Amino acid sequence: MGTKERRQRDRAAREQRFLDCAQELIQRDGLLSLQMSRIAEDCDYAVGTLYQHFASKEDLLLALATRNCLERVDLFERAVQWPGPTRERMLAIAIADLMIIRSQPEFFRVAQYVFTDVIWHAASEPARQRLLDATAPIGKLIEGIAIDALRTGDLPPNTGLSPQTLTIGPWTLCMGMHTLVHAEGVLERHDAPEPYRLLIKNLQHLLNGYGWQPLFDVSDEAAIDAQLARISREVFESPAPPLGGAQRKSLTGSKKDG
Repeated sequence: MGTKERRQRDRAAREQRFLDCAQELIQRDGLLSLQMSRIAEDCDYAVGTLYQHFASKEDLLLALATRNCLERVDLFERAVQWPGPTRERMLAIAIADLMIIRSQPEFFRVAQYVFTDVIWHAASEPARQRLLDATAPIGKLIEGIAIDALRTGDLPPNTGLSPQTLTIGPWTLCMGMHTLVHAEGVLERHDAPEPYRLLIKNLQHLLNGYGWQPLFDVSDEAAIDAQLARISREVFESPAPPLGGAQRKSLTGSKKDG
């Protein structure tokens, strides 16, 4: 290995160490407590070295979200490649998203935070572009389900939406529910003890509205549970994720059970 390659390898390893440390600090102390000086100190580097990798804390947060996004692709690929009905493959995407939220809720919190105005616009253009590039494969995977549904006739051709824009509806439902679940006290005012069951029902209503076959009886609670259990088992070799609220941890690090 030449000197240049060795330096590139060492730089990449150092960068991953900084991101690992940032992730640990966020998990322990919350996003708003994250400090560049603390990351450098915990990694035994001068803060100037950290800034050679990330021009700002905002760039570091976007790099962390980018890495987290790349780590999520495998679950979505399993949902897309599963040889089930296209409508159930779309539901499998929502289940994959919920599994990630359950197992690693900090992934969502970081993503939620970096897309706020104050962080997104303070980050550099290259950092923003890297994150957008990392999310593109996931978008293409989900778009592929809609394309298959149109090809097979599961979706009528007259929805008035392209495959890309059609998938924005399920995406916004999922993101919106995750946001509400992590906003302490909001859903409690709306009598939603199982917010993710409500999400699944709304997704089914949306897909029914698209005319996505086969239509589903959203009033059949037993059918909802059976379908979720079957898809989770066949696609992910896992039990269906719980449908109640998740444990919350605020940006400042305080905890409360949902």
